[in-house]
Amino acid sequence: MKDKRILYVSSEVIPYLPETEISSMSFEAPRMVNKQGGQIRIFMPRYGNINERRHQLHEVIRLSGINLVINDLDMPLIIKVASIPKERIQVYFIDNEDYFKRKATLTDENGELFKDNDERAIFFAKGVIETVKKLNWSPDIIHVHGWLASLLPMYLREYYKDEPLFKESKVITSVYKQSFDESLNKELIDKVKFDEINDVHLQNLKVPNYVNLIKTAIDFSDGLIKGSEKLPEELDNYIAKSEKPVLEYQYPEAFSEAYTEFYDNQFLN
Repeated sequence: MKDKRILYVSSEVIPYLPETEISSMSFEAPRMVNKQGGQIRIFMPRYGNINERRHQLHEVIRLSGINLVINDLDMPLIIKVASIPKERIQVYFIDNEDYFKRKATLTDENGELFKDNDERAIFFAKGVIETVKKLNWSPDIIHVHGWLASLLPMYLREYYKDEPLFKESKVITSVYKQSFDESLNKELIDKVKFDEINDVHLQNLKVPNYVNLIKTAIDFSDGLIKGSEKLPEELDNYIAKSEKPVLEYQYPEAFSEAYTEFYDNQFLN
């Protein structure tokens, strides 16, 4: 793993958000690679309920300042960074006043999904890729966690398909148990079409629910990891039919060796 470059893109990471399967593995996997001498970058959204003062976030002016076009609107990209205490690990935060200022993550006080979560997902995917381009940092592996990051594999392979920085990058998606039952904004498919992504790739997004978002990530990934012990049956079947390398669920206390072998044997040799 020494000197290999692994980009982690996650909807949540501890210590910035409460501990879940996603936030925990989005911290533990990079820490493992870091200890083995690999180079890592972690990206997550800068939700408004993350305490910037306590976690010592600060804006990176040289990376901020570009606009991302989301559904024909220019949305300013702000990049912030913080270091996880005692770990020598930097986390980059994708920020925007309209999408991420509210004092919550993905749902309102009534537990309802935010109506613009579809645009937030597009913004997050584009924001990560544009920032990595500015860093001029070519990852060997891009490891995706959480449904808010689920559009990144498709954008990388289609919208950014001519970007040489990612020509050799392999995408791994960790698939977790279902985290919401409703659907995102039905206009998501039209907003993706605005970016001239071919209709043939968008069939699953006609109904942008949790399962279909993850199916879209699976379609554009090179490898898959089962991040939860029990997945929706539909996703289990979809993974089986994908004929892609799959790492079965690993208990947190014993994941390290299995993840290392999966990275090394499938994607780094």
